[in-house]
Amino acid sequence: QVQLVESGGGLVQAGGSLRLSCAASGSTFRINDMGWYRQAAGKQRELVARTTRGGFSNYASSVKGRFIISRDNAKNTVYLEMNSLKSEDTAVYYCLANQFGYDYWGQGTQVTVSS
Repeated sequence: QVQLVESGGGLVQAGGSLRLSCAASGSTFRINDMGWYRQAAGKQRELVARTTRGGFSNYASSVKGRFIISRDNAKNTVYLEMNSLKSEDTAVYYCLANQFGYDYWGQGTQVTVSS
């Protein structure tokens, strides 16, 4: 079992920045992909950014150039640097970790961008 704990969400003005962190604990052996998804009110959960253990990353087109995902394998932690935030980035952000083909999810952290 892998437990994920997110931190760093909050309220920010449009154009501002936030940094999310997600630390994995428990049985963290060979966690493969880690990433971030988000779910806005009334919408489906969507990919924000995802990175492999080797550091290859992909981003949703809506955040490319504004968000940066990074990872510290030694700490089993994934980060999301969010810049130039827009009101449409408002959502609950969920951390994901994939281990042996199974997806573990964090409890989510709220990000609210005021215009």
